[in-house]
Amino acid sequence: MTGQNAPNRRERRVTVVPNGPVLVEGPVELVTEDGVTHTSDRFVVAVCACRRSKRYPFCDTSHRRRVRSDDSPAAHDDSR
Repeated sequence: MTGQNAPNRRERRVTVVPNGPVLVEGPVELVTEDGVTHTSDRFVVAVCACRRSKRYPFCDTSHRRRVRSDDSPAAHDDSR
């Protein structure tokens, strides 16, 4: 929004982290698809992009969990 009638807001930086959350400069107000409003007054807010978070819409680093496949080097380590 621009012009005389635009609300007095400063621009926010949004950073998309590959395989991670979306970082948004705070404070923020998020409205989820079910209409619930979530607010945070933190300096930077991590918004979940993978939907694994137990704190959705906020990131709880659940995206870091990996399922070990049979092709992983650890699966073929016979020294254990």
